Amino acid sequence: MKKSITLLASLAMLGLFSCNGGGQQKNETSNADTSATTTPAPVVQKPAFTPFDLVAIRHPVKDYAKWLPMYKSHDSVRMAYGVSQFAIGREIPDSNKLIVFDKISDIAKAKEFTNLPDLKETMAKAGVTGKPTFDFVHVIRFNDSITQPAERMMVKHHVKDFDAWLKVYDGEGASSRASNGLIDKALSRGIDDSNMVYIVFVVTDMAKAKARASSPELKKIMQDAGVDGPPTVTFYKVADVAH
Repeated sequence: MKKSITLLASLAMLGLFSCNGGGQQKNETSNADTSATTTPAPVVQKPAFTPFDLVAIRHPVKDYAKWLPMYKSHDSVRMAYGVSQFAIGREIPDSNKLIVFDKISDIAKAKEFTNLPDLKETMAKAGVTGKPTFDFVHVIRFNDSITQPAERMMVKHHVKDFDAWLKVYDGEGASSRASNGLIDKALSRGIDDSNMVYIVFVVTDMAKAKARASSPELKKIMQDAGVDGPPTVTFYKVADVAH
C-alpha cells in the first residue's frame, strides 16, 4: 500500500512539472510569434516625380519595319545632341503614321538636331514620306504605374490661361475620365507656348473613349476651361518603349 502511494505521488509530481514546462514553452512560442508578426515592414518610398522635356516628332513612313532599324541606328547622333529614345506610337487606324517621343536634356541642342541635314537624309533613307512636325513639350505630370493596354489617346489644344484651364481639368476628375475609358497618363505644356496643352491617356475602352472625345459634354467642359482653338485628337498604339 505504501509503495502504491509513493508511486502515485511520483506520477503526480512528474505531471506537474510536465505541465509547467509545456506552458512555459507555449508562452515562449507565443511571444516569439507575436514579436515576428508585429515587426513593421520597411516602407518603400516612391521617388518624387521630376518634370522632364520631350520632343514629339510626327511623320508618315512607307514601311514601319524598315524604318525602325534606321531610326535606332541614328541613336549615337541623337545622344550627341542630348536627345534619347523614349517611345514610339503608331496611329490608329493608319499604323504607318508615327509619333516618335524623344527625351531631351538641352532644348537648344535638340532644336539644332531637328534641323540637321543628316537627320533629313536619314529620314529619307528610312522611308519617311511626308514633312515631319516637331512639338517641344515640358512634361509636368506622368503616370508610370500603368502601361497596359497599349492604346493611347492624345489631345492637343490651346488655352487662354493654363492655370484656369487646369482647375477645370482637375475639377472634372480622373475618376470621371476613367469611367469614359480614359486613364490619365501624361500632361505637358508647350515649351515655345506654355498655353499649348498636350494630354495623353491610356485607353481602356476604345468605344467609350471615342464617344467621349466627340461628346457635347466634353466640348462644354473645354469651353468652360478656356480652350480657344479646335483640339487635335489622335489615337495611337505604343509600339516601342525605351524608358
